[in-house]
This record gives sequence, C-alpha cells and structure tokens, in this order.
Amino acid sequence: MKRRTPTGRRWHAVACAVALAVPGLAAAVTIDAGDYTYLPAGTSLAVGYYQHTEGRQLYAGGKRVADQARVEADVGILRGAHYVDVGGLTMAPQFLLPFGRVHTGGDLAGVDATNGVGDLILASTLHLMKDPEGRRAFAVTPWLWLPTGRYDRNAPLNPFGENRWKFALQTGWITPLSERFTLDLIADGQVFGRNGDYGPAGATLRQRPAWELQSHLRYNFGAATWVGGMLSQAGGGETEIDGIAQGDRQRRTKALLSVAHFVAPGWQVLTSLGRDLSVRTGVKEDARLNLRLLKVF
Repeated sequence: MKRRTPTGRRWHAVACAVALAVPGLAAAVTIDAGDYTYLPAGTSLAVGYYQHTEGRQLYAGGKRVADQARVEADVGILRGAHYVDVGGLTMAPQFLLPFGRVHTGGDLAGVDATNGVGDLILASTLHLMKDPEGRRAFAVTPWLWLPTGRYDRNAPLNPFGENRWKFALQTGWITPLSERFTLDLIADGQVFGRNGDYGPAGATLRQRPAWELQSHLRYNFGAATWVGGMLSQAGGGETEIDGIAQGDRQRRTKALLSVAHFVAPGWQVLTSLGRDLSVRTGVKEDARLNLRLLKVF
C-alpha cells in the first residue's frame, strides 16, 4: 500500500485544520435569513460582506487534540444579483467573488495566506413559489465554483483558490409562523471535482459529497427590522489523496444571532454574531462576526 511520509501527513493535517476554519471552505453554502425571499423581476441587488472568525481548539475525529492551534480569518465577498422572468418563472442569476487573509499562530504558526481574489462563484435562484403577500417562498439554487482563484500547490493553505470545480444544489423554504415570526429552512448537498495538482508532490485530491441543514427563526418588528437566530449542521466531505482516505469527515454544528435593519430606502445592514457548538474535524470557531451591506434597486 502506498503511504505518505510523516512530513506529507503533517502538511495535509495543517492544511485541513486551517481550511476548515475559514468561512466558505467548509463544504456547504451557509446563507442569511431572508435570502430566499421572492422579489419581482427587474429587481437588482448589490451586496458586500465582511466576515471575521477566530478559534484555537483543534479537533480530529471528534476529539480535541490541541488548545493553541490559533486561526483568524478576515474575508470579504462581493455579490450581485438580478431578478428576471423566464417562461413565467422568476430567476435570480448572480455571482459571488471572495477575497481576504488568514493568520495562524501557536501550533499552526507560519501558515498565513493572503489572496487578492478567490474562486468565482456563479448561481441562479429559481423561485417556484410567488406569494409575497403571504410571506411564503420556495426556491432552488444551483451553485458553481470556477477554479479562477490564485493557487500554489507548495503552499499548505489555499483558502480562496482550490484548483477544482465544485457544485452545490440548495433548496430554501420560507413560511410565516405568526404575524411576527418567520421560519426559513435550508438544505443543500455539494459535490467536488478533483484537484490533480495537490501538495508539493502534485498528488490527486478527491472529496466525498457534503451537506448542510439550516434553520432560521426571525422575529419581525416591522417591515424594516428583524432579529433572528440560526442553527445549522454540516457533515460529510472526507478527502482522499492518491486514493488514501484522510479520516477528516466533517460534522459541525453552529449557531448565529442576527439583526437586520433598513437604514434608508433600499439600504439594509445586517450584523451577525456566532460560534461553533461542536466540531468533529478542524479548528472550532470560538467567535464569528458577519457584516452585510445590501442595496436593493
């Protein structure tokens, strides 16, 4: 049986530990509450995100193996969407472009990374239910990651350019529970193309499918303001290098509290605070701050 050297094992372990702590690198598509709200054709959205995360406890197979594996990530995302009618159905083609930096310390010191621009993400939400008066919505979104970001196989961390294609299919359902409360339920599955130039030896990296389930409960103070909580669980996504399973299957539960407010007509600010509740593999997120500025026009 082909075996990797200890150096190779450590190289991959460090890469996985850091990558799984960076927003957007875990295997699923986490969204904000209200993202699947139906909007009429002709509406456009311009969105800017800032996300900061930090953690220090490293887990492997559900067991804590280090307390000083410090990881901090600062990530920005630019997003644009436009709603159109096609054959009586409303679609929202869109793009997302991530960028940012990762800083490590303690047991993971020296694995910093900065990418000016990451892999371009394309998506197109298809709204299958139009009920704005009843505040109900149901939609499906295919997501496609293009290998356009900067990638260096000799770097243990490539947080934004993965040198592979990825695809996810996500469904979202929104329903009112009362005059004030709204429930969002989101589910998705993701599959991965292979990276044939992984690591210093140019190995082949493959990854099994992954999934995520999300529930968002919102309290609406009115048309302009809401507060809400999110609970999600993601799993799967074990990797193989040259056919050898790495034992890094994910199981991650996280919680998030959010508040959103329209500060002016067409301008919404959303702030979220959260953390991981449990982690099977990777660095556990001790704190997360998400900021989002949304322009509707």
